[in-house]
Amino acid sequence: MHPEPKKTLRPDSKGRIALGNFAKGISSFHAYQDQEGRVVLEPQIEIPAREAWLWKNPTALASVKKGLAQAGEGKVVKRGSFAHYAEED
Repeated sequence: MHPEPKKTLRPDSKGRIALGNFAKGISSFHAYQDQEGRVVLEPQIEIPAREAWLWKNPTALASVKKGLAQAGEGKVVKRGSFAHYAEED
């Protein structure tokens, strides 16, 4: 990701600032002020509740990360069809 050029953002009369493209793909921000008085916005992305278990299970998360890394390296084994496991009506 390449940083966008610096932009000057001016607050409106209520102190609000429109972030425009800075907020693209971001659902929320954690905001804090650092020791030098700068306001820092840390982008956040929420995940569905049904997927939260994975982030709470270090063993499962490590396994998924390992599998993704292996797939990225082309270490993929093609298997036959799993169709015989499907239930027929």
